[in-house]
Amino acid sequence: MKLIKREKYLNKLINVIGTPDIKVITGIRRSGKSKLLEDFKNYIINTIENNNIIHINYNLPKFENLKNYNALVEYVEKNYKSGMENFILIDEVQMCDDFEKAINGFHAEEKYDIYITGSNAFLMSSDLATLFTGRTFKVEVYPFSFEEFQKYYQYNDIQEAFERYVIEGGMSGSYLYKTQEEKFQYIKDVLNTLIVRDIKQKYKIRNTDIIQNLTDFLMDNVSNLTSANNITQVLNSNNVSITDKTINHYIEYLCNAFAFYRIKRYDIKGKKFLSTQNKYYLADQSFRYAILGTNNMDYGRIYENIVAIELLRRGYEVYVGTLYKKEIDFVAQKQGKKIYIQVSDNIDDEKTLSRETTPLLQIKDAYPKMLIARTRHDAYQYEGIEVVDIARWLME
Repeated sequence: MKLIKREKYLNKLINVIGTPDIKVITGIRRSGKSKLLEDFKNYIINTIENNNIIHINYNLPKFENLKNYNALVEYVEKNYKSGMENFILIDEVQMCDDFEKAINGFHAEEKYDIYITGSNAFLMSSDLATLFTGRTFKVEVYPFSFEEFQKYYQYNDIQEAFERYVIEGGMSGSYLYKTQEEKFQYIKDVLNTLIVRDIKQKYKIRNTDIIQNLTDFLMDNVSNLTSANNITQVLNSNNVSITDKTINHYIEYLCNAFAFYRIKRYDIKGKKFLSTQNKYYLADQSFRYAILGTNNMDYGRIYENIVAIELLRRGYEVYVGTLYKKEIDFVAQKQGKKIYIQVSDNIDDEKTLSRETTPLLQIKDAYPKMLIARTRHDAYQYEGIEVVDIARWLME
């Protein structure tokens, strides 16, 4: 299997070597967490001379006997070496019963540098503060970006590469398969495992049909404003008996497992968050095509989904902007800087260009404004708005 180094994530781990934090690698199933931990292990071996690595991968049969708290503690203590830099690397830590007791114990001893990965549904951001008594440093791993996709396939033409990325997405395990049908089957299996095994097991859901119906609905409505109430109405009209409260819980489960990302609405003029209606973006657009098919490509909304995930991947706080009853696709903030972004498919038509730029032009502050579209051209300015090709922007 061809591998590429994911330097951004690896550097995050390298930068916190020696800190007292419990380093937690999270992200959607099959996003590359285990490979990242292997790369980090190799870095330690090659650069830290006085190292002792205690590496446990619960996916491997040889660690089957360490799946309880006492056995794990005994194994780690047995392999500790005094006078050396001792690293604990544990893959799929949730497969050990009472793992949090072991990790908290190792952390309290102050003699280990601890790095763990786990199933998305078991190491959620909302759980970390209650699971671990020590401070945690989270590295969230996303599916392959377009830049990583291009690095993997080495296309000469980034526009051709982008057309393929839109369909195939960033679930890199699918790249090993030759046909589109085989690739989509792999992607389907990843999502089904996430719902049927991870979420069902974590939340003890007896009937997964409803959450699968909800997943289909959210995939079909990426980039659309939605609420638990309107989802409930749609599902009820399709003879699915469900309440708003249950829908809210199930959406939370899907977001906790990194299948979807919730983006809240923000009133630009009033400078406040709005409580009604959010947008939900897929961790990777390929899930939609694998599950729902490619009859309705809906490029504009898929491009918006790709941009949303890329902004999150780049570390931005992202909101949906509203101003004078008009929508700005994204208000993105990072380190005191802000940018307003609209996303579109084809802006060759003057009416489309006007529709996309009007909300941006109504914003009176001096923060940068950008229109990301499928222009296939170099970036240019339109009345103070930077217009940039989506493929080129993704490669920045």
